[in-house]
Amino acid sequence: MPEVLRASERLAVRELVPDDGPGVLAIYGDPKATEHLSFDPRTHDQVEAMVTRSIAAAAADPRTEYVLAVVEHDQGQLVGIGRLAADPHQPRAATTGFALRSDRWGKGYGVEMVRLLLGFAFDDLGLHRVWGARSPLNTASAKTMATVGMVEEGTIREHVQRGGVWRDSVVHAILDREWQQPTD
Repeated sequence: MPEVLRASERLAVRELVPDDGPGVLAIYGDPKATEHLSFDPRTHDQVEAMVTRSIAAAAADPRTEYVLAVVEHDQGQLVGIGRLAADPHQPRAATTGFALRSDRWGKGYGVEMVRLLLGFAFDDLGLHRVWGARSPLNTASAKTMATVGMVEEGTIREHVQRGGVWRDSVVHAILDREWQQPTD
C-alpha cells in the first residue's frame, strides 16, 4: 500500500501518530465541530481508543480503512480528520468522511482537505468511486462536496440515529473519470 502523504498549498494529509490525540479531540470532542456528524462529541478516552485503532488498522493487509490527519504546513497543527473506508460490496469503491476544527471553518480548508483525500483515493489507490453522506442541514459540507466535483445522488431516509433521534443523510459521490486534479 502507498504511504499516505499528500500536500496542497496550506495543508498536508498524513497517517495518524500516537501524539495526534489532543488534535483529534479538538475536533471530535467539540460539540460545534460534531454537530452534523453521525456521532455525539467524544471523550478523551474515546478519542485515544479511536487513534489507537486507526494506527493499528494502518498495518492491516489488506488495508481497508484510512483515518488520516490533516495538518497545516506553517504550524504543523492538526486541523482536520479525513477517512476513506473500502466498500466491501463494491470493488474499487470507498466511503469518505471529513471533519475540520471549527476555528478553521470558512477559510477554504474543507475544499483543500477533500481534494487531498480524493487525490489519494483516485491517484494513489486507483479507486473508481468515492461517496460520502452528510446531514441535510450541513450546507457547508454540501458546498464543499459540490466544489470538488461530487454529485448529489439522493437521500438515505432515517440513516443516522443521534441523541435518540433519526436523521436522513444526503449522499454525494464522484467517479474516477469525473475527478480532476486542481491545477492551482
